[in-house]
Amino acid sequence: MLLIYPPVAKPCEPPPGLARLAGALREHGIECRVLDANLDGMLGLMQKEGLPRDRWTARGIRNLHGNLALVRSREGYRHFDRYKRAVMDLNRLLETAAHPTARVNLANYQQEGLSPVKSQDLLRAAEHPEENIFYPHFSGMLLEAMEKEPPAVVGVSLNYLSQAVCTFAMLGFLRQRCPGVKLVLGGGLVTSWVRKPGWKNPFGGLADLLVAGPGEKALLSLAGCDAGDVTNTCPEYGGLPLDSYLSPPVAVPYSASSGCYWNKCSFCPERAERNPYIQIPPEKAIEDIRALVHANRAVMVHLLDNAVSPALMEALTVRPPGAPWYGFSRITNTLADPEFCLALRRSGCVMLKLGVESGDQDVIDREQKGIDLEIASRALKSLRKAGISTYVYLLFGTPSETLTKARRTLEFAVRHSDAIDFLNLAIFNMPVYGPETDRLRTRPLSDGDLSLYTGFEHPEGWNRGLVRQFLDKEFKRHPAVARILRRDPPFFTSNHAPFFSASQSTF
Repeated sequence: MLLIYPPVAKPCEPPPGLARLAGALREHGIECRVLDANLDGMLGLMQKEGLPRDRWTARGIRNLHGNLALVRSREGYRHFDRYKRAVMDLNRLLETAAHPTARVNLANYQQEGLSPVKSQDLLRAAEHPEENIFYPHFSGMLLEAMEKEPPAVVGVSLNYLSQAVCTFAMLGFLRQRCPGVKLVLGGGLVTSWVRKPGWKNPFGGLADLLVAGPGEKALLSLAGCDAGDVTNTCPEYGGLPLDSYLSPPVAVPYSASSGCYWNKCSFCPERAERNPYIQIPPEKAIEDIRALVHANRAVMVHLLDNAVSPALMEALTVRPPGAPWYGFSRITNTLADPEFCLALRRSGCVMLKLGVESGDQDVIDREQKGIDLEIASRALKSLRKAGISTYVYLLFGTPSETLTKARRTLEFAVRHSDAIDFLNLAIFNMPVYGPETDRLRTRPLSDGDLSLYTGFEHPEGWNRGLVRQFLDKEFKRHPAVARILRRDPPFFTSNHAPFFSASQSTF
């Protein structure tokens, strides 16, 4: 089997979905190869011949290898201004190389005239793969892989809208050049499409199988293997170019669970899609993580769980993973305990991503977030005292929010600005389906048949335009908030933030 990760996603760590699939296949004696076409394509695009020699592009070309080396080094995260210049120069090369047929940066892809939420546009991308800006890179890579050891099955992992157009260009290329191979399409975005009510597959003539949810059993079944339980298989990153990602080598991603253990938030896609919460036993998860750290000489562990469970956190304080680590956590009473936070820090925790969401308790309660702002306040202070950085997520424009309540979020952020290292500010997107959606007046957000979100009439008139105006003209301009936002790593955001935290101590 051949497993492929398509452009464009942040090229800062190896793709965990492919590693998990590879681990399951190899454990059952199935031969497989993994190709990161995302990393290969982006590095290739940065080195495209004949780029215009304007001042900034010329600087990017001249410093390309030095900038790559800086972003891949530990020292590169000790001086934010040098790091930021290197990242912006790398991004400049991508933007210039793609112009004018596409807009490409280190985290996104948009091709002129094609929408990733329209199935007809994705099918057009498949019919004309040569129009894709990454075609010179993926065509050669795929032909070499197919000729060297022709696989019976090719699996493509599609997780983000930014990958959709390139994914279908690659599928179209494979269907044209290798008509006999079985093409399987899976990943997070595919799961969301397939689980939409009334889903009808428009890609039947292109992909032989669309997989919703974990793909291990589907691939093993195609290989004629009766797998049984494969949820506890340790991922394998062998075969991926671990030293080439744009982070200090190696940042190892790992999922200790799927779904969300809280699973009560209003408008939650996980709940709407009925994704069950499945947790790997903490002892097994720690064994896996320690094995991955040792096998890959990892300098950072990225826990990918929607929320790292309290049980796993407790286990990590008892048996540390052997490398600095970070992940997303719900705010609980445990994090408000200064002694527990110190134990987390001793385990190697350098940063926690925290969904505070709002500084207004009524908004939090009505959206069923299960957060107590008093506990959140104590948790931020305890984490700060322990030396653990925080990446705080705030959400604006929910049906429960008003301008007055949004200003309370600003007050909360300012009041805790000395305990917040990074901020993510998001505007609420209404899922196109779910139990709460039926209670609101909705309107199409786009004419795309694959869109996962819908427009809606806000009960309080707090529409997206007003929310955006508040964020741009009031929230972001407050000096305390502006200082935090200036610290955010461009494009890589929370994936690179822990390296700045760790560079001051154990990293």
